[in-house]
Amino acid sequence: MSSAPVRFRDPRSTEYDFLDSMLVRCPRCERIAHFERRPCTPPSTDCGTHPHSRLVCRSCGLCRDGSRAFRSSRYPNDCSYPPLWLRTDTRHGELWAYNLQHLDLIRRFIAADLRERAPWYDHGQKMTLVARLPAWMKSAKNRDELLRAVDRLRATVIAPG
Repeated sequence: MSSAPVRFRDPRSTEYDFLDSMLVRCPRCERIAHFERRPCTPPSTDCGTHPHSRLVCRSCGLCRDGSRAFRSSRYPNDCSYPPLWLRTDTRHGELWAYNLQHLDLIRRFIAADLRERAPWYDHGQKMTLVARLPAWMKSAKNRDELLRAVDRLRATVIAPG
């Protein structure tokens, strides 16, 4: 008797759901740092449309504040903010994630045997984060390699002890 397939239902997340908190490489010590963006409180004229941003490294104590210090971008290789911590190369392409929640979503999608999207008649977001993943990440033949890569990335953040 075979077990039931692992099922993934698309939560309709977009990449903008993960942009407010990112794990990046510290510009000073090259270790893991936390970058976050928050809306301006109270709204001021100097803030404009850019939210407040903050970079904090617990290893070397670096703390940078400023609404325009680091601008976020859609692309992880853009030099408008420090490089992402959660990124690795595979033989098919680069695998990257903004934070652990983003990495967990990618892992659940890759590990699933049955991947469900919202019905065609539903009026919600159609091009979600998992719908925009490249074909090599969606392919079942690359599943084992990608799961190993995701686990290696997760281990760089979650250290025992």
